[in-house]
Amino acid sequence: MLQMDSVSIRFPVRGGVICPVDRVSMEVGDQERHVIIGETGSGKSVLLMSILGLSGGTVTGSIRWNGRELAGLSPKEYARVRGKEISYIPQGNAGGMNPLIKNGNQIGEPLRVHQKMRRRPAFAQAVEALRRLDFSDPERWAKLYPHNLSGGMKQRALVAMGTIAGGGLLLADEPTKGLDEGRREEVEALFRELSGTSLLCVTHDLGFARAIADTISVMYAGQLVETAKKKDFFEHPRHPYSRMMLESLPENGFRFPKGFAPSHTDYESLGCRFAGRCPRAEEKCRECPPMRRDEERQVQCWYADGNP
Repeated sequence: MLQMDSVSIRFPVRGGVICPVDRVSMEVGDQERHVIIGETGSGKSVLLMSILGLSGGTVTGSIRWNGRELAGLSPKEYARVRGKEISYIPQGNAGGMNPLIKNGNQIGEPLRVHQKMRRRPAFAQAVEALRRLDFSDPERWAKLYPHNLSGGMKQRALVAMGTIAGGGLLLADEPTKGLDEGRREEVEALFRELSGTSLLCVTHDLGFARAIADTISVMYAGQLVETAKKKDFFEHPRHPYSRMMLESLPENGFRFPKGFAPSHTDYESLGCRFAGRCPRAEEKCRECPPMRRDEERQVQCWYADGNP
């Protein structure tokens, strides 16, 4: 189980410090598929990288994986965790692969590093991983280099690399980015079929989130503003931002939220960070709202569901 308690990440900038992830608490249970949604700049990817010790900022709070504290591990200790216990599928396909190493060798590398597998059997398993993701003639593609792959093929190769060694937790950052509908469905099927592995995924794609998630969390301006089971979230969103996100779907009228998210430099001066765009904002929203929790949901809003 992954447990994050009041995690904040700070970066020094000219004139001060910014905090793109601010006091985030969440859990990912055993074999749970947990998806974080939110617009660009909300802090989703930075939060994901903090689990791997690669955020580049100063991390405070607690990040525990199966009871072991990850925050503060040395680089050597983290190297034993990454790829073996926690796997990662990076965002985008252009920079996620080494252009000088053949595709099959890259995909099989986690097996060689963490399971001490020899090169030939690791390569053979990489070929099978590509076959499962519907590569025609996967052995041929495994022998070629990343520049020979299209954008969609690179993304699927990254999925193969992230899932080949198993591990207890898979982190995925926009795993369907750049994929057409058919290829996206292949990734959906792969994630739904994961066994023995927990998944924490960030995405802009609400349709993908609906297809694979058990639990949905919503990030806005560095904070988690709502977490709920998938069915509850899509049928009865409680936070105004969650409702506005769902209203932007074509089947719900294609109505986009007005305005823009606040700047990172303004976070500390705000109460509710969504108040500037919220149709229900009132004077009380100048203060930071509490996180309201029950057994199935948490919502950070003064007037969730319209009730003070």
